[in-house]
Amino acid sequence: MLQRRINWVFIAFLLVSFLIGIAGALQMPTLSLFLTNEVGVGPLWVGLFYAVTAIAGIIISFFIGRLSDKRGDRRMLLLTCCLVAVCNCVLFAFNRHYWVLLSVGMLLASVANAATPQLFALAREHADRSASKAAMFNSLMRAQMSLAWVLGPPLAFLLALNYGFMWMFLSAALAFVVSAVIIALFLPSVPMRSQPGLTPSFELAAARTTDIRMLFVASLLMWTCNSIYIIDMPLYITKEMGLPQDLAGILMGVTAGVEIPFMLLAGHLAQRLGKKRLMLVALIAGIIFYAGMYLLQYKSALIILALFNAIFIGIVATIGIIYFQDLMPGRAGVATTLYTNSLTTGVILAGVIQGGVVQYFSHHATYGVATVMMSVSLLLMLRVREA
Repeated sequence: MLQRRINWVFIAFLLVSFLIGIAGALQMPTLSLFLTNEVGVGPLWVGLFYAVTAIAGIIISFFIGRLSDKRGDRRMLLLTCCLVAVCNCVLFAFNRHYWVLLSVGMLLASVANAATPQLFALAREHADRSASKAAMFNSLMRAQMSLAWVLGPPLAFLLALNYGFMWMFLSAALAFVVSAVIIALFLPSVPMRSQPGLTPSFELAAARTTDIRMLFVASLLMWTCNSIYIIDMPLYITKEMGLPQDLAGILMGVTAGVEIPFMLLAGHLAQRLGKKRLMLVALIAGIIFYAGMYLLQYKSALIILALFNAIFIGIVATIGIIYFQDLMPGRAGVATTLYTNSLTTGVILAGVIQGGVVQYFSHHATYGVATVMMSVSLLLMLRVREA
């Protein structure tokens, strides 16, 4: 009977990962097109939207992460984030005023975006309590999100281009509603474990160690490059390369599909090869991808390059979060939030960099900048100790 209950909890975690992934995959790939075509703003205003929303997300998600570590009831916080996400999707479905989306939408999205770190922090604590392998459990959940990104981007472009952005955002809202129901009915509320050796001064010192700082900056640069790609690629292939709009959804779907086996493989090899070695492999693949995006401009080449992007994302998305958690034992909420804040801070930089480079140079030039940033991230990662 106990085994059956644990299995249902495990399935619930996977379902919520998939549904939250679907909701994000419906919104993120088409957001720049939504702001450009529906709201009617230029590249700099698109970049500003990403940057301001990300700044608010960093502040609010870090506050939520600290609150969850102190109070321990991540399930209720996760449920609240999903319900706020529903409100945000409804706002984007029916509103086309830039400043309303930037203000009210920013606040709602900031709370909603905390759902992912809280979900993975809760999963880590559940895995530790049930003696599961954290790396493999994390890789299975990440695989569900990647599966969502296989289906989400093509579905997003299908809905947006054929039925309108309203139905696309309402579909994302439905995914969050179902997630909230599963969270309320099936996910556990893991009680806090006492950490007598983890005093506030130790927490502060741990957060400022050289390894964590370098890992944060390296992760920041990686996700900045990824966000540049997500923001810029749909516009790059349509406006400069003259390729069809649905190719953007195909490329994102191919990447998400191929990265799933690499996520599972990374989770399986983490103990044997070590997290650092796997992260270095991912960064080399990332450098190849962004250099290729800069040098090659053919449809077939873009599809082949998506395989290298899949290796990069598959490993980093699985191992990166575990790396932070292992460097900060007993602080799953803060550690997971640091990881996700490196992602959202990357969105800030990506919005500014992409908007500025496109405004004064070209879409093509952004991939040269991304290649340099990935190379710097590789150099930093070489100096981070194994966790």
